[in-house]
Amino acid sequence: MVATDDAWIVERTGIRERRIAAPGQACSDLGTRAAQQALTAAGVEPTDLDLILVATCTGDQPLPSTACLMQTQLGARRAAACDLSAACCGFVYALSVADAYVKTGSRYVLVVGAEVMSAITDWTDRSTCILFGDGAGAAVVGPAEGNRGILSTHLRSDGGLGELICVPGGGSTMPPNEKMLAENAQYLKMKGNETYKVAIKTLEEIARETLSAHGLTVNDIDLYVPHQANIRILKAVAERLQLPMEKVFMNIDRYGNTSAASIPLALDEAVKAGRIKDGSLVMIGAFGAGLTWASALIRW
Repeated sequence: MVATDDAWIVERTGIRERRIAAPGQACSDLGTRAAQQALTAAGVEPTDLDLILVATCTGDQPLPSTACLMQTQLGARRAAACDLSAACCGFVYALSVADAYVKTGSRYVLVVGAEVMSAITDWTDRSTCILFGDGAGAAVVGPAEGNRGILSTHLRSDGGLGELICVPGGGSTMPPNEKMLAENAQYLKMKGNETYKVAIKTLEEIARETLSAHGLTVNDIDLYVPHQANIRILKAVAERLQLPMEKVFMNIDRYGNTSAASIPLALDEAVKAGRIKDGSLVMIGAFGAGLTWASALIRW
């Protein structure tokens, strides 16, 4: 559909394969499956949840929230539920909200990052159609003892850079109509070169801010789990931080950019691969549309 090939894509992005949702498979379907696995791993029942937060920019429909649809599918009858929109930073933003809720008395908060990016991808736009995949990941956040759990979260945004990554159509600015469809405004638009430069700068800054808040250096980090956007971005950030690549977890080659789902997917794989163990100090970092950028430091 576009003038490209496998070698071109791998060289520029590091992506070798991706997953795409089946026809009729919605964001809530992916999110519910991830949530069920997270609840089982945590030994928590759906009825124990106080809150369900779903980070997504590709929800099932404008109303109701995807979180409410998932609540029904999970049978989490007593939980409040809502969506959070921070694009690729969504999971970290939602993790920050969950952290605050648990610290103020909630028992368990389910945090889900779920995306069907294929629904907003223009498959004739070479600059974006090679990047995005579909997926979901989830985590259960609950009370921790001692110096464990989420040590801090750091959130930033700059709406003045919003045009770098956006979906211009489908909202109140440009409601669904013939003009919107004729302009393909329902699809994601991205200014790649500008985004690349800002991503490297903001990811480095937020990582240094996070370490400084705890009097730490990159040598203290056991594993850095960044948003899986582009292998060149991840390598550039690691180089700027003087962080060895063996301390950077990457799975972009198998999933592409799954937006809010990328960090929970990576965390799950890192745990299963033994890269994250009991007591590991893990830093996560993301940037995305908004523009937004964020990080968190976690003692596993």
